[in-house]
Amino acid sequence: MIPMSLAQVAAATGGKLSETADPEAVVTGGVEFDSRKAGPGGLFLAIPGAKVDGHDFAAQAHAQGVVATIATRPIDTPAIYVDDAVEALTRLASHIAAVSKATVIGVTGSNGKTSTKDLLGQLCARLGPTVATEGNFNNELGHPYTVCRVEPDTEYLVLELAARGLGHITSLCEIAPPSIGAVLNVGISHLDGFGSIETTAEAKSELPRFLAPEGTAVLNADDPRVAAMADRTRARVLAFGIREDAEIRAADVEPGDGRHAFTLVTPGGEARVQLRLWGDHHVYNALAAAAVMWRLGASPDQIAAGLGEAGRLSERRMDVFTRPDGTVVIDDSYNANPASMAAAVRALGRVPTEGRRIAVLGLMADLEELEEECHRRLGEQARDAGVDEIIAVGEGTEPIVEGAAGNGRAHSIDGADGVTATHVPDQAAAIALLENRLRPGDAVLVKGSRYRTWDVADHLRAKEETDQ
Repeated sequence: MIPMSLAQVAAATGGKLSETADPEAVVTGGVEFDSRKAGPGGLFLAIPGAKVDGHDFAAQAHAQGVVATIATRPIDTPAIYVDDAVEALTRLASHIAAVSKATVIGVTGSNGKTSTKDLLGQLCARLGPTVATEGNFNNELGHPYTVCRVEPDTEYLVLELAARGLGHITSLCEIAPPSIGAVLNVGISHLDGFGSIETTAEAKSELPRFLAPEGTAVLNADDPRVAAMADRTRARVLAFGIREDAEIRAADVEPGDGRHAFTLVTPGGEARVQLRLWGDHHVYNALAAAAVMWRLGASPDQIAAGLGEAGRLSERRMDVFTRPDGTVVIDDSYNANPASMAAAVRALGRVPTEGRRIAVLGLMADLEELEEECHRRLGEQARDAGVDEIIAVGEGTEPIVEGAAGNGRAHSIDGADGVTATHVPDQAAAIALLENRLRPGDAVLVKGSRYRTWDVADHLRAKEETDQ
């Protein structure tokens, strides 16, 4: 965090210092809401929760060296008292963003936000000190937490912007106004919050609409809903995609073993890119990152080198590893929606293997009335991608089997178009079936909305040997 005295922190948060707090004491560490991470020179944010109250851990945080606790009720250690802890964190983050010299880069989209943010974090770090959202800390708590990690020498702040409804992205932008905003795509996701893909597009458009005239909107030229946002921003538009009219584009794309290569074409020249990341969807993620880096002044060769060296940072996202028996596992189990599921089964279809390709697929949540249709379509996509066996896990995934069969309802099919598909009630049953079916040299994809296939992935990971 940018060093501040407790008096300055209190002013920024609208809080009041306790009698035991020294107004001149300087905060030099970070802000933490997990007492286990709180350390010397930092601040502890005591958040009252339904099961755990952070105030109960204020003494522990103090013993670990924090300067003070931001609290909403009386405690026995130095404190800054506020009415709302998360609101106080938001105010502190806004103050830090205002005094920081860092270039703020915002990334949003229905798919690929985390992977693109991870790419940008690694690429920007090659230019100067960088802070980027960790994991999926992209909401009303994680976002200001990330901003508070900015230090005096930070040059780039890369923020992943998530939303489950209208106005959410605008609220995040107001905390740390981006000068560059990238919109990756608009797809079917979180329909419980958005209601329709049109509302999703409206929500994602809040990022380019927020940008100032001197800013840059990085937009996917190949997604019509994203491309249309060019008419709704005051900022300069920098388009990326496969289309020849995109300023930043990929030409001569080669799938390889699932880790794609392409020629990066920019207004300033070309360079060949070989990605380390698995899946064709990463071509677009890489192009979005390349467009941002081009805007920041990096050359095509610098961008290509950075993309070629960038690896996977966030867990359970296209994590490919090989077990001692030669089985290749793709753990993409963090979350799922129709577009990311389709990309994952395509990736499985391209993984080199001497055995079979098996997809363990859990429910895609929050699809509302489109749930049955999207799961049936997933079964068709898995079959078309060359998957040999599908294990559909849990209630609501029966249509995956139906889609794989291609001819009506079934709980299990064997041999339809070369595909074996089975529905099982839960993850324990999926693990038992895998133990019976899995053979050395097979390739296995595990994917589903959060938690729904994690036990399966962890079971396979217990025998992990090497990352790919």
